[in-house]
Amino acid sequence: MDKATKTQTIETFARKAGDTGSPEVQIALLSGRIVELTAHLKRNPKDHSTRHGLLAMVVLRKKLLNYLARENRAKYIEITDKLGIRRAK
Repeated sequence: MDKATKTQTIETFARKAGDTGSPEVQIALLSGRIVELTAHLKRNPKDHSTRHGLLAMVVLRKKLLNYLARENRAKYIEITDKLGIRRAK
């Protein structure tokens, strides 16, 4: 993810100016990285260290999504719709 894309993602999902640590921003940034690494692994199927890192990111994103669902259900639904993430039941 290049700097311009990352900055745009932060501006889109931030709660206020300068916000980079809220769950919404973290989930959006992780989703971008997950998409990039998935494309990389399609081209390089034997890159197991990247696969390990990708799985760790997916687990972290799931934890953040579960937290957001508990704390602010409306934001959870909004962010899953915007990013195209399937919701837990």
